Amino acid sequence: MSVNLKAKIKTGKSPQQFMEEMSKNKETFHDWYTRFTWPAGEQNFFQSLQQRDDIHCMILAADWCGDVVRNVPVIFQAMNEAKIPTEILIMEENLDVMDHFLTMGGRAIPIVLFTDADGNVLGKWGPRPANVQAIMTAFKQENPDRNAPDYDEKIKDTRAKMLQEYGEGTGYHAIIIKELHEILSSL
Repeated sequence: MSVNLKAKIKTGKSPQQFMEEMSKNKETFHDWYTRFTWPAGEQNFFQSLQQRDDIHCMILAADWCGDVVRNVPVIFQAMNEAKIPTEILIMEENLDVMDHFLTMGGRAIPIVLFTDADGNVLGKWGPRPANVQAIMTAFKQENPDRNAPDYDEKIKDTRAKMLQEYGEGTGYHAIIIKELHEILSSL
């Protein structure tokens, strides 16, 4: 990943600012945040990152997005435990960054970017846990024409399948933590 985001470091919102300033989905976001619990053994890994001062986290997000509301609370908890400086870049205000990290050609959020101190992007996660994203990927491959007469109906069904894959509870939190662990352990 040869993108450099040095000019964006310290231009975003802190996790606390983002949570306080949310105008949409604030209660749901806070609910997912407070319901987070550590999967067995993972908290130690994230605590072990506290000694590192060479990683920075930027999250492309917006409060209107359901995947942001579900996934970013988990990321906030993990980055807080790791003491990795984290900031949120509001997607609509940072399209220049967003357009470097498209998902299948589209602007899907959240996108979590890990950089070094010089702003070089070292790793990326998002917009969803891999098992949930696989449903959208299959849909896009099978339905490339957004103007097809049945596209809207099919995307609605796909979104319902994605919600089923997320599940009712917080089980998907463990998947996100595992995926973040894999990325961070490679940096």
